[in-house]
Amino acid sequence: MLRTLAQRRPDLEVTWLGGRRGLESDVVPAAGYRLDRLWLRTLRSVDLSVATITDPLRLGASVPQAVALLAHRRPDVLYTTGGYVAIPSLAAAALLRTPSLLWEGNRLAGRSVRATARLASTIAVSYAGTGEELPGRTFHTGTPTRDLANVDRDASRGRLGLPLDLPMLLVFGGSQAVRRFNEAIVTALPDLVARGAVIHVAGEAGMAEATAARAALPETLRDRYRPAAFLGDEMTDALAAADLVVGRAGSSTIAEVTAVGLPLIVVPYPHAAGHQRANTRDLVAAGGARLVADEDFGPDTLREVADLLVDRPALDAMRAASRSMGRPGAARVTADLLEALADRRPLPDPVDVAAAARSAA
Repeated sequence: MLRTLAQRRPDLEVTWLGGRRGLESDVVPAAGYRLDRLWLRTLRSVDLSVATITDPLRLGASVPQAVALLAHRRPDVLYTTGGYVAIPSLAAAALLRTPSLLWEGNRLAGRSVRATARLASTIAVSYAGTGEELPGRTFHTGTPTRDLANVDRDASRGRLGLPLDLPMLLVFGGSQAVRRFNEAIVTALPDLVARGAVIHVAGEAGMAEATAARAALPETLRDRYRPAAFLGDEMTDALAAADLVVGRAGSSTIAEVTAVGLPLIVVPYPHAAGHQRANTRDLVAAGGARLVADEDFGPDTLREVADLLVDRPALDAMRAASRSMGRPGAARVTADLLEALADRRPLPDPVDVAAAARSAA
């Protein structure tokens, strides 16, 4: 979405407002954005400790800090994706009359989103049902993703060093609990590569075992398996090259597979109040994904996936259902909303926004 805005407005200036915990201090400056950090740390402390007292105090102190930062920066618009940083940020924007867009990516709105929704100028959601549970007018934009339009399948496979004539499976567990995926892949790998090619995002911790599993394959089959710690920008090629995906159910995962119409074997992360299971509900009901509970996922699941990988009619039906749920225009319509807010123009009709989000053009 920021790339879309930058293409439209070469003079775009972005300041990232973050907290004192997480990867922001490394990732944000490396991406070329200015980082301002509030005093707050988190509100997720589970065990009783000093943080049980200090974290709410940090949150309270972060409100006047956010007011001072916004008054100094004088942004045209504030964009927030929820989380604990949204609380002082939206409070400050409301006090200073700075237009704001609050985006919720999960089907079940988080606590901070529910607490601050009335402070936002407008709200965008990834799932239509989420908007029905939040106050005021909401826009069904979908989840902004990387640009996946016009990516050539064969060219992507060539860049990844994969065979052009085999069905391809992409397996990635996201940032949460990839160990279960890694162990299953290593055990079922001979059955998988007998049917097609596999790209496996194993994480740093899983690379040694994945590399050993590749070396144990017959030499003629090793080129069918490509383990990687992370893919980064190569994820675009991986999605374009894949015929089937096994993954978690984060908002971005659902958005990207549906944007390109990929069938999904979805294994929701079992914690975090069931957010991921809720994210999969519509896609599973439409037939674009098959749900496997985390505790049921294992090598036998992947052996069944190997059979599905060569079942062209079943994959075609799932592909069509997945594509019907996609919102490839999400980044574009979200940028439209931000520009309208920044320019103090009337916002578009929510029906028009939802229709435009479904179009890649």
